Amino acid sequence: MDRFQEMQVFIAVCEERSFATAARRLNMSAPSVTRAVAALEKRIGTLLLSRTTRSVHLSEAGQRYLTDCRRILSEIEEAEDSAGGSNAAPVGHLTITASLLFGELFVMPLVVGYLERYSGVSINALLVDRVTHMVEEGIDVAVRIGHLLDSTQHGVKVGEVRRVVCASPAYLAAHGRPQRPDELSQHRVIVSAASALVRRWEFSDEGKPVDIELKSRLTVSANQAAITAASMGWGVTRVLSYQVASRVASGELEILLEDFEQPPLPVHVCYQADRKVSAKVRTFVDYCVERMMQDPAIKAAGRSRG
Repeated sequence: MDRFQEMQVFIAVCEERSFATAARRLNMSAPSVTRAVAALEKRIGTLLLSRTTRSVHLSEAGQRYLTDCRRILSEIEEAEDSAGGSNAAPVGHLTITASLLFGELFVMPLVVGYLERYSGVSINALLVDRVTHMVEEGIDVAVRIGHLLDSTQHGVKVGEVRRVVCASPAYLAAHGRPQRPDELSQHRVIVSAASALVRRWEFSDEGKPVDIELKSRLTVSANQAAITAASMGWGVTRVLSYQVASRVASGELEILLEDFEQPPLPVHVCYQADRKVSAKVRTFVDYCVERMMQDPAIKAAGRSRG
């Protein structure tokens, strides 16, 4: 096995955190993957991975080597793309990331469609509700909700999402509709620990910030659970507009306090700005941008009123 193949095996083991799973991904036997990493460590003369019966962890040297491997293999792919011209067919492994629920609802359908179109590309979709670091984690494309703060990322804006308060028609019929944010204290509120603002919701009143402290009998660990409870008529919750777009469209939930919403958050499809864009990244970004910009759930974050 040559050095480039060893690098590919090493990267797969690191990303999958498992020799067996990496072997399945690479269509190799588990012993072959184990031998490749062992040979790599022997040649380099240091331990790259610490193994337990349940997991695989990178050593400090392994983390540095992983970063270098990703850079080297990426540069090789970029060189081949350049030699093949701008119309070269995309090939290779693509790592993408998005938040969990947005990824499930919006990104995964695009991943499936892209894979159907480009048979030479494989994708690892990292759907997590945490801040990911594109360079350190070897991420090629990221779908971000919010303002971009990293100058190493180039982002194409594809839409907006709003922070919305909502409740079911049955709840509103029984408990009334709040007209101002401070009236939420008179209502049953469902808060999600997945939100950065668990006990305090922020609004805007004629351009001035308004903070509302909350007391809630129901706290859940995920936005989807809060949405479910609100749809069942238990109370009022606050989530992102895309998360309830289908339920609002069907009449299952209604948006409240629209006049007091904060400015919408942009949605970007991002890739690393400090490197040449490979065919696989270029085509995936183009594929996502074209389709996301037409999606009514994030297109201009349209409000329910005219």
